[in-house]
This record gives sequence, structure tokens and C-alpha cells, in this order.
Amino acid sequence: MQTKMFCYQCQETAGCTGCTRVGVCGKTPEVAAQQDLLVYVTKGLSAVTTQLRAEGTAVAAEVNHFITLNLFVTITNANFDGQAITERIEQTLQRKRELLAQVKTPDTLPEAARWDGGDFAAKAATVGVLSTENEDIRSLRELITYGLKGLAAYSKHANALLADDEEVDAFLQRALAATLDDSLTADQLTALALETGKYGVQGMALLDKANTTAFGNPEITRVNIGVGDKPGILVSGHDLRDLEQLLIQTQGTGVDVYTHSEMLPAHYYPAFKKYPNFIGNYGNAWWKQKEEFEAFGGPILLTTNCIVPPKDSYKDRLYTTGAAGYPGCTHIPGDIGETKDFSALIEHAKRCAPPKALEQGEIVGGFAHAQVLALADKVVDAVRSGAIRKFVVMAGCDGRAKSREYYTEFAKGLPKDTVILTAGCAKYKYNKLDLGDIGGIPRVLDAGQCNDSYSLAVIALKLKEVFGLDDINDLPIVYNIAWYEQKAVIVLLALLYLGVKNIHLGPTLPAFLSPNVAKVLVDTFGIAGIGTVEEDLKTLVQ
Repeated sequence: MQTKMFCYQCQETAGCTGCTRVGVCGKTPEVAAQQDLLVYVTKGLSAVTTQLRAEGTAVAAEVNHFITLNLFVTITNANFDGQAITERIEQTLQRKRELLAQVKTPDTLPEAARWDGGDFAAKAATVGVLSTENEDIRSLRELITYGLKGLAAYSKHANALLADDEEVDAFLQRALAATLDDSLTADQLTALALETGKYGVQGMALLDKANTTAFGNPEITRVNIGVGDKPGILVSGHDLRDLEQLLIQTQGTGVDVYTHSEMLPAHYYPAFKKYPNFIGNYGNAWWKQKEEFEAFGGPILLTTNCIVPPKDSYKDRLYTTGAAGYPGCTHIPGDIGETKDFSALIEHAKRCAPPKALEQGEIVGGFAHAQVLALADKVVDAVRSGAIRKFVVMAGCDGRAKSREYYTEFAKGLPKDTVILTAGCAKYKYNKLDLGDIGGIPRVLDAGQCNDSYSLAVIALKLKEVFGLDDINDLPIVYNIAWYEQKAVIVLLALLYLGVKNIHLGPTLPAFLSPNVAKVLVDTFGIAGIGTVEEDLKTLVQ
């Protein structure tokens, strides 16, 4: 039977094999096809820019930003707006025409670089994932492409803060173009996947520097999870620059601002603490937004990915910006370096009642690398004394599947001499549990967003240095990571590049790993899935 679509880039893909009728995320076959075509033409544009660099012609930062945003648009749960995606395809073809005219040897470029438009639907049907027939080559190409999508997300956030790294941009485009090259072997593509991890580390470092330069180093912070008595705006997604602009524009308006899901770590940055109307965090991880957005009652700003198709009850209150988009929802425009106009959002909030409380109390976070390293002596003493026997990295993503309750039970079952290191929305599976502390060190150390996973690598490398170890795998650190979308893929590749082995990945292994590619990762790096809580507690921490 002919499929209507094929997508297997996220953990929730149907049957752990692929979405073929409609995306579990909610995207239609039409939008899936448009995203496939946008990736294809972006690969073609990247082949052109890579050739230009090889010929000694510089590529403008604005072109780099455009390519980066194209990939970000295709990340899971980012953009469901077919018209907006089609417009980006047309813009990509136009940019490609302009740059192709500068190439000295255009005949050497792949077909994707030379395709100049036509019947979009017909073309999309020929360039999707399954257009690569060899299962292993397809698996490696998709592993690289999804890693590059994750890298693009990190780069886009850095770009929003006027930070760039030409090396990262050039690699992203070179690697994207390489997925069009039929001459590359499985071994060569495997090497490219690990090189993607190398630039993943570099891209995460770029974003970390951009964030801390703009907003200061995160610090230990108690975050309110209750509500105030004024109308509010709820900000979800990941973009801190969007949040900053909204906070500036809401001063003196009588409108409060709350974070949701991956925006929670904004409260840890010193720069945001000066805003009196920055009230706290509302709700939990992205997948609970249907109930939580409805209860909030005021407008919601989605700054990046993690959109769940909205209910009619609040669709008119959902605004998008940046890479995010949903048909029928108001999109707030604004490019890099521009000030976005959030006045419509603010006026909408003024007409709404204050948010309905979901819970009361506080949660603690802010344990990014600078804060943890400031506590290094205390941490090292606790390890040497045996008070802390092991660190368990439980970073990554949360999701809807009942199987993810495993991570709550695993956290509950951890011995009291273990400490969880986390980043990403996976934390919502355990960050509100009362797990106590070890000599004043909380047993859940939240470094921030999935965008802040770099902090966990820095902490591990610093501990390796402090303890005088030659191998990062000799540290008392184990990895039990939950994944969902493509930012988790670049984090995984970055960890593999750093030499980390024996990572447990769940709740399922990626569907895009063919048996042979999965075997290479298992044999070389000890990648494993998850079992029962009891089995994995014995394997990892007993």
C-alpha cells in the first residue's frame, strides 16, 4: 500500500517505524511533503555555498542565517503552516539562483543545486527520506541530517543574540550537501556523523557564550510555580531573546509574564530578575500544553518548536514567532537584530482574566557549569568522602508516552547517595519530587534547557581534570537519557565525539537507525536501550 507520507525523525514515530498516514506530532501529509522539499532545496543551496567557499568566495552571514532557519523550521513540532513553508521554499530557490550565478563550475554540482522549481508536490514525492534506497546509507544520511537540524537550532538561538561562528555554518552546509553525494560510503558517512558531533560541541559552546554574555551566568534560583492576580502572557519554546523583548515591552502595562516548559531556566539568569512582572513558571513539559494553555486563560507566545496542535478553545490566544508557525494563529514577524512588536499580544492579555493556578510552591534550578564549578570543592569533597557515590545524567526530552513514567520511577528508585544532572524538559518527570539533598547539594541539579546541555559536558570534563583521570568514562557518571527530537540527536553525537560510552537511550532507540548502523553504535560506543527500572538501577548504579 502506498504511504501518504514517511517521517521517522522523532521518538514518537508511529510503531517505532515511521508515520505514514499523518504525523503523531499532528502534521499532515501535505506539510510533511513541504518540509521534505524545504530540506531538499536547502541541501541544494548548501551545495552551492560549499562550492563558493571552495572557490574562495565568501558567504554572507545573512545566507548562513537563512539556511539555519530553514532547518529549524523542519524540526519536530516547530511549524505546521504549509503556506509559510512554501514561501520559504520559493525564497530558497531565489537565493540559490542568485548564488549559483557566482559559481565558476556549476556543472559539478548535484541535481538539488540545479533544480530551479516547478511542480512542488511532484518534486516532494521524489525527494523524501525513502528516496535513498540503501537502508544503511539512508540511516546515516538521516542521522547526519537530524543532527544538523539540532545544530541549526543551537545556532539560530546564538544568531538571535548576534553571535555567529563561520566554521559551524560552513560545516553545517558542507555536511548537508554531503548527504546528496551518492559516492560516499557507509564508513565515510559514519565519520561525518561523528564530525557532526564535533561541531555540535562547538555550536553549543557558541550558544552558551551568547546566552551568558547577554544575560549573565545562571545562578541557583528558587522559581515560583504559583500565579499572581494580574492578567498574564505565557511564553513557551526556547528563545531567550524573544522573552527579553516581551519583558521590556510589558513594563508598566499591568501584564505579568510567565514561562512554560523549556523557558523555565530563564529564571536562572541574572538579567531577567530585574523585571518585577516576571512572576514564575506555569505548568510542566510541552506535551501538557492543551490542558495548561486552556487553564492559563491569557495569550501564549510560542517562540520555537514544541507546538501541540491547539484546541479551538485557545487557538485564538496562541501566537507564534521565529521558526514556529501554525495555520490560523497570529505570527509575530521579526528577523535577527530586529525588535519584534508584541503590542497585539499585550493588548490581548489586558482583556483576559488572571491565570488559573495549577499548583503552588517553588522549584530550584540554575546549576549550569559556572554555578556547579563554583561549588566544585564541595562537590569533590562529597565524592571523595563517599557522600556522593555517583552522578546520573538524566537529560533530554519529555513526551506523552506512558512508557516515559519509567524516568519518574527511576529517579525515585535511585539510591540517596546519587545526584541527578539534568537539562531539557526531561526534568519535568522528577524536578518536583522531594528527593532531598546531600550535604546541602540538591539531588537534582538542573542546568537549564536542552540548549544548555553543553553545561553537562563542561561539568564532566572539569571533574575529569580535577580527579586527574585520563578517560572521561572513568568518572562516577552514568547516562540514562530520554530523547524526543533532533536537538537530542546532536547532543548524542556531541557526547559520542567527546568519547562518552555506555549511554542508555530511551524510551526507544531511534527508528532511523538501521540494524547495521545501530550495531556500529552499540559495538563502538556501548549505546543501549532501557529495560525495567529495577534492571537498569542494578546495571547503572548498584
